[in-house]
Parts: sequence; structure tokens; C-alpha cells
Amino acid sequence: MKRFRFIGGRIGKTGLAVFLTSFICMSLGWPPVFAVITAIVTIEPTVSDSIRKGIIRFPASAIGSAYAVLFIYLFKDSPITYTAAAVLTIITCFKLKLRDGLLVATLTSVAMVEVIHSHFFISFLIRLGTTSIGLVVSTLVNFLVLPPNYTNKIHSNIKELVSETASAIECVVEELILKKNDLDARKRSSFAKVREKLHKTELLSKFQQEESKYHPLDKGGKDLFEAELKQLSTLRLIHYHLGNLMNTPLPGGRWSETELNTIRNAVKALTEELKQPTNFQIREHRNQIKQVMKQFWKASEQGGSDSLEEDTYFSSEIIILYELLSIFSLTESLLKEWEV
Repeated sequence: MKRFRFIGGRIGKTGLAVFLTSFICMSLGWPPVFAVITAIVTIEPTVSDSIRKGIIRFPASAIGSAYAVLFIYLFKDSPITYTAAAVLTIITCFKLKLRDGLLVATLTSVAMVEVIHSHFFISFLIRLGTTSIGLVVSTLVNFLVLPPNYTNKIHSNIKELVSETASAIECVVEELILKKNDLDARKRSSFAKVREKLHKTELLSKFQQEESKYHPLDKGGKDLFEAELKQLSTLRLIHYHLGNLMNTPLPGGRWSETELNTIRNAVKALTEELKQPTNFQIREHRNQIKQVMKQFWKASEQGGSDSLEEDTYFSSEIIILYELLSIFSLTESLLKEWEV
């Protein structure tokens, strides 16, 4: 059974922030609900996000509180009070570009309507105080307790992505080039999942870069992380060329069996390198590139498309060989300095 786990312990940190926030507010005799709402949404993936969005959420909450007090004074506890407070809070936050604070501000605004009946200005100040407590407590918890660290997840994702990319290349070449079959929906869906994992890993790397401003990595960790950023960039380019392969028109019958075997053997060697990066041999890798390159120049000498009326001036064979050579070149960059 898969282990139930949350990166960075965000649920635990949220619970701790809620407990501390409500404890402080109740000790002061202030209603904790508004502070708790703020505390819950302030636990972000990085400390940097908590601080940046907290700076936005404070004035947004002040706007929501002000509208609530104003319309309670004008219309008492009525449907128009809830409507006007919510709508004007949303409009004002959008106009002032306080979108990250819009949810908290709107919830604060409508929740205040039912609990404020007198001492409007004092109630407004208390709302600002509780909001501040929620922001400060959550940010401190995010900073001090289990600081977000995504390096292990990034590292494991990259290893999985390299292996899954190898399988994708193998499948695309086998189906499109050697068997001349279109990829079915299931196979295209599996490739989309690999690209989605790549996107999520790139997002984690951005989170880690932000987090490093407040919790710097040691020299070894920093060097490894920088190498992984380059690997992610290279993987993105490999997937770009793989996508081009997937969308290339099926080749005609120009290739001989010998030429097909050259492609088959080269791709087999490439995928084995990606599946076992520590066994990468640059001399053997470049030998495979030479074989594919010879075939590329031969195809180039034979000319482009059979008809100038086609969508491209290059034949499918030339495009396929170019994309394969690009993937070979990028794979060399990826694996030359591979670290386990």
C-alpha cells in the first residue's frame, strides 16, 4: 500500500498554526474565527509565498472588514448587507490587484455581518488584529517548523522522468517509424502524464529556488540542485523534440531494411542509456550518432518532399532523423555529468 505522505508536512503545520492562532486570540478575548481563516490560507508551499501573499492579504482583509462595518451600520443584519459587502470587496480587491487576498477578504466581510451589532470601529480594529495574528503565526510556523524542502522529491522525479522518457522514445519510434502506425489514445495519454510530471517537477524546482532565499542549501546541496535544474531544462527540450516526432507525418517507403535496422539499433542503445544513466559511454553514444548522421545526410542529398504542394519542404524521413539527432545530442548533455 502506498505510504500516505505530504511534502513539507503542510497539514501538520496548518493544524499547529490554527491551534496557536486560536489560543492567542482566545487569550486576548478576541473571536478566533477570522484569524483562523487567515492562518489556514497563509500556509503556502514556500515561506516566500507566505510573506508575499500575507502582505497582500492584510490590506484586502482590512477592505473587507471596512465594507462589513459600513453596510452593517447602514442596513443592519439584512440580505443587502451580505450582498453589498461581498460584491464591493471583490470589486475593490480586483481593482487594487489584491487577488491573492480576495478569498480571505470576502470570507471576513460576510462573516463579520452576523457578529457585529455595536462598537463598529472597535470591531473593525479587532478584525485587523485577528487577521494580523493569523498572518504572523502562520508565516512563523511555515518558517520555523519543518521548512519546505523539495530537493529529495525533485531528485527522485528526475530519475523517474529519465526512465519514462526512454520508454516514450522507444514506443514512438517503434510505432510511428518502424511499424508506421499512428499512436492510439492510450499511448498519447501516457505521454501526456509524463509531460505533466515534468511540469510538476519544474514547479517544485521553482518552489525550492524561492525557499532557498530563507533556508539556503549547503554547497553540496546547492551544486546538486543547480545540476538538476539543467537536467530539467534538457528533459524539457527532449520532450519538445519527442513531441515533434509524434506529430510528424508517417514516413513513406524510402527506407531500406538496413536503414530501419540502423534506426532501431541506435534508438535501442539510446533508451538503454537513459534507463541506466550510470553506464553511459560517450564513445559508444557518439558512434550511434555517426550512424544516424550518415543516414541523415543521405536523405538530405535525395531531396525534400516529393511535391511542393505539401505542408513542408522536407520529407518525413529528414524530419524524423533531425529530431532523433537532436534527442541524441540532448541525451549526451543530460548524461555526461549524471549523478546518482
